[in-house]
Amino acid sequence: MQDDLKDVERRLAAFERRQSFAGQLEAYALSRLNHVLFRQLFNLALVAALFLTGHFAASLGALGLLMLGELVDCGYLSTVPRRIARGKDDLGKLYRRTAITAGLQALTAAVSGLIPIVVSSAPGAVITSVAYVSCISINAGLLVHHHRLATQARLAMLLATAAIIVFIQTGRGGFADENMLFNTVGMILMFSLVYSFISFALRGYLSQISRSRDLLQRSKALARANEELAFRQEEIRRLALVARNASDSIFMADADGKILWVNEAFTEMTGYPPDEAIGTTPAELLDSEQTDPEVSEQIISSVRKGIPLRTEILNRRKDGKEIWVETNQVPVCRADGSVEFVIAIERDITDARRHAEELAAAKRAAEKGERAKAQFLATMSHEIRTPMNGIIGMAELLRDAQLPKEHASYVETIRYSAEALMRIINDILDFSKLDAGKSVICAVDFDLLACVEGALSILRPKAVENGIYLDLDCAGPLPERLHGDDGRIRQILINIVGNAIKFTHKGGVTLRLSSEPRQDGALLTFEVIDTGIGIAPDRLSTIFDEFNQADGEVTRKYGGTGLGLTISRILAREMGGDITIRSTEGEGSHFTITLPLGNAAQPEAAPPVPGAEDAPEERPIRLDGVKALVADDNKTNRLVIRRYLGETGLDIVYARDGREAVKLTRRHTPRIVFMDMSMPEMDGLTATRQIRADSALEQPTIVALTANSFASDKAACLSAGMDGFLTKPFKRGELLDWLSQL
Repeated sequence: MQDDLKDVERRLAAFERRQSFAGQLEAYALSRLNHVLFRQLFNLALVAALFLTGHFAASLGALGLLMLGELVDCGYLSTVPRRIARGKDDLGKLYRRTAITAGLQALTAAVSGLIPIVVSSAPGAVITSVAYVSCISINAGLLVHHHRLATQARLAMLLATAAIIVFIQTGRGGFADENMLFNTVGMILMFSLVYSFISFALRGYLSQISRSRDLLQRSKALARANEELAFRQEEIRRLALVARNASDSIFMADADGKILWVNEAFTEMTGYPPDEAIGTTPAELLDSEQTDPEVSEQIISSVRKGIPLRTEILNRRKDGKEIWVETNQVPVCRADGSVEFVIAIERDITDARRHAEELAAAKRAAEKGERAKAQFLATMSHEIRTPMNGIIGMAELLRDAQLPKEHASYVETIRYSAEALMRIINDILDFSKLDAGKSVICAVDFDLLACVEGALSILRPKAVENGIYLDLDCAGPLPERLHGDDGRIRQILINIVGNAIKFTHKGGVTLRLSSEPRQDGALLTFEVIDTGIGIAPDRLSTIFDEFNQADGEVTRKYGGTGLGLTISRILAREMGGDITIRSTEGEGSHFTITLPLGNAAQPEAAPPVPGAEDAPEERPIRLDGVKALVADDNKTNRLVIRRYLGETGLDIVYARDGREAVKLTRRHTPRIVFMDMSMPEMDGLTATRQIRADSALEQPTIVALTANSFASDKAACLSAGMDGFLTKPFKRGELLDWLSQL
């Protein structure tokens, strides 16, 4: 079919090329050249008549003129097809030039046609001239549709010849001459016949051209329609194959919902063969007692309205087994909008729904497990921190006591071990939050150097103990204040620099800090360079994995959970940065920390933070007569606080639960209340709310004392009206800091 269309298109294109200006000009030239011998019959007849009547010279003259005209005209016309094919000549000029050669050829024919009446006065001479001119006129007129201007030029010459014949006749016999009148009327009739013949031929040619064009265009339209029909038939065949062999169930139903056709997958899914399904409605065939009637009604309503619908419905197979089906109902409408038929594509999703339910159950179980894990960690944190507060507190009190050197070393071992245990607990809690995908980043404006120096001041005593240096190298100008989580930055530095100190015994550790300005802040680069034991190449790829250190011997020798580097990298990436490492075993390691931070909203300078080596000595605070309330149900915690604050001169009242705390606060109106969150009878949050709700009470400063270290716990304390938050185990200095603000 496609070949037929191309053939018709080729023929139509060729036809239109022939009917174009260039095509008509070429056809004119070729026609004149092809019929040159036929035209010579007229010329030879004229020459022969002159020769046979004894006018030898006239016959030779006529022959010479006629050959000259044909030679000029045909000689130029023979070049026209080649010029048109070359495409370089102006078609308008070719058209005009061929009209000129046509006029020259017609002139020679006209002169030759006058020779018989010029050389002879016989009546037959007029007939010969008129007949010759008529034949030449008809021959010229037949090509008027190809070259109108050339035809007009020829006919003009020949009409002029007729006029000359009349003039010659009039000159010989006058207007009243009988021969002249008959000859004139005869010429008029002859030329009327010539005109009628040429007009009829032209109309016939134009009609033929119109019919040919119409026929070709109809043939093209028919070929295109046949091609489209063949394409549609092939498309229908393919769609039928697809529908018949599709893995999804497909059926067609009429506007009333009665099934017209089903595929094999329908039978496989429902158990009903075509002869049992056709003529019934899907609801009659497949609905069970458990099928939702609202869904069935929704399907029927959508189909009647011509609206496509995708939904899920419970069906019953022929064998009684219930299956869940996803159905896609697509109404096909007529031009007036009424529904002609419906195509339904359906799929058995029973297994998918069961899997989804199993997945949802697994998700609920996982969420329950995650909540249990979080609750377990919170409980363990609380239960461990509470006794640890007593252990660390008593160790600090014993350290300050005048003990023998050997006993003092025992106390220091207890304190160091307790703090190591607290670091492990903190690492586990941090890792648990990060592993659960909870954001732990809280950005604020902070002083960059104060943050860095604060971290190093904590680590310098350990460096001194190891006998190594700990240097800070600031490369280039640094921004004074930035926007980020300074607490987490300090934690990262303590982890990375602390690790470097732990594994370095000769030389030291250098923290190199540089900054790259950006439009919205700065990209900070912290380089931690040590001269320690280094890391083996095969361990570098796993050094940031949780619970991982260089090897088991390192863990046994240096201790630690193996979470510090993991937590540090996760925190860095939470802030949009990263931590990388390169190391040579036996020579040291080089950690690079990159952190993009924002500009501070208020870039004001912060006072310098002194390091540990130049921190002022702790001096006792005297608050003689100032009342304080300590609310804690744990006897050990109360004892630790009593010892911590024993030299302050405070008048301290103790409460064992929240209810007693509220009662004693109203009775003694303390300036400050240290409130435990978890107490019997009434917890610390409820007690705080009741104290804050008492408008007649002079409101004290309330500081939470809690073994819960989560950010949500701190937020709950502040929301209840507390002024501060201390996490157990706390140190004496933290209590004294709050007292110093009174």
